[in-house]
Order: sequence, then structure tokens, then C-alpha cells
Amino acid sequence: MNEDRVEGNWKQFKGKIREQWGKLTDDDLDVIAGRRDQFLGKLQERQGLAKDEAEKQLKEWQTRYPDFRFRD
Repeated sequence: MNEDRVEGNWKQFKGKIREQWGKLTDDDLDVIAGRRDQFLGKLQERQGLAKDEAEKQLKEWQTRYPDFRFRD
């Protein structure tokens, strides 16, 4: 997937991410910018989750939104 598509994908799904994890701020999402490792770190920090739980929640979310892709 090229960078333009990843960026568009990220912008499209930011709202859905905020619905699921409301403690993530717009600034957090700008810093994450579609990178999975950054996302997991912020998810753990803001939501107070252990790494395993953050991974589990993210996998469940991605199952609901199979069109979503992170940057490599």
C-alpha cells in the first residue's frame, strides 16, 4: 500500500479510533500517524492498559475494520 493510501486510510479511521478509545487525543493520533508500535504505546499510556490487553483490543478492533492498515 503506498503512503498516500495509508495516510488517507489513517485520516478516515481516526474518528472510529476515537470512538473506541476516547482518551486518545487528536495530538496523540497526529503523533501516532498510523504507526502500529506508536499506537500501542499511546493506547497503553492513555487507557492504562497492559501490553497484552492493548494488543487484544487492537486486534479485535482491526477485525471489525478489516480495511484499516497501519504503516510499516
